[in-house]
Amino acid sequence: MEIKFLQKKVDEWIQSHGVRYFNELTNMAMLTEEVGEVARIIARRYGEQSEKTTDRKKVLADELADVMFVLVCLANQTGVDLTKAMEKNLKKKTSRDKLRHHSNPKLKRSVS
Repeated sequence: MEIKFLQKKVDEWIQSHGVRYFNELTNMAMLTEEVGEVARIIARRYGEQSEKTTDRKKVLADELADVMFVLVCLANQTGVDLTKAMEKNLKKKTSRDKLRHHSNPKLKRSVS
């Protein structure tokens, strides 16, 4: 699904099921909450914290989709075209980081 299409689908969903967008501050708080849920899964499933029985039912893909949904809501209500923003951002990163990561010894792949 293209980002522009995703932005349109989220807007259609908000208009038909969500009544209206929550204000930007509420959506920012919701985004923070959703990112926290992703962090909890990552810390417990892939990190060193032990996973509680109740956490095992959480699906990472679903939580990441929750993050994306709220992020798209924020983009829609603030007039950000995420496709254009991502294209510009990738150009910036490519220009800035073209060689930086390749020359970072911390990122060298270990041969096992």
